[in-house]
Amino acid sequence: MPRRNLATLRIRTTERRSRIMAQIRSSENASTEAPLVALLKKNGITGWRRHFNLVGKPDLVFPRRRVAIFVDGCFWHRCPLHGHLPRANNLFWLRKLKANQKRDRHVNAQLDVKGWVVIRIWEHDMRSDALVCLRRIRLVLQRPLISKSPFSLSATPDSTCTTANYPTPTLTLRERKRPPHAGHKR
Repeated sequence: MPRRNLATLRIRTTERRSRIMAQIRSSENASTEAPLVALLKKNGITGWRRHFNLVGKPDLVFPRRRVAIFVDGCFWHRCPLHGHLPRANNLFWLRKLKANQKRDRHVNAQLDVKGWVVIRIWEHDMRSDALVCLRRIRLVLQRPLISKSPFSLSATPDSTCTTANYPTPTLTLRERKRPPHAGHKR
């Protein structure tokens, strides 16, 4: 049996590990999305959908109200309170996590242009202060239907998710004119 170069083995192992890790897809995150779903169900909030085909793949969407909710993990989105960089492979993780933050800002801007209101909730806020998160969601859902949002309720990745960081929606916005549904008479 020929002797293999140890560096070659490491590269193959790293490449194989990378390929395996790239195939992993999460369908439901138990620490972020599941508690939000439970909170909404417990409080009788309806009209939301999961796995909605929308830019950025929000965790939950209220299609009729044009509200997209993201529950951002503290590690993956660099929460200012709990985000940290692993010691191993520091440069890789710094680039990856900064790219996640940049993508978050880009998704917020794209959805805002399309008339969607974006709510970003930190994972730790769902654990520590779920009622504040619930109040923020209710506040947005109570606003009148609009054609295009002149404000965005999305947090920047550098801020924490407290109600102080979110402006109160203006109630003087134009209501969106919706065509009647097929089969319904006005």
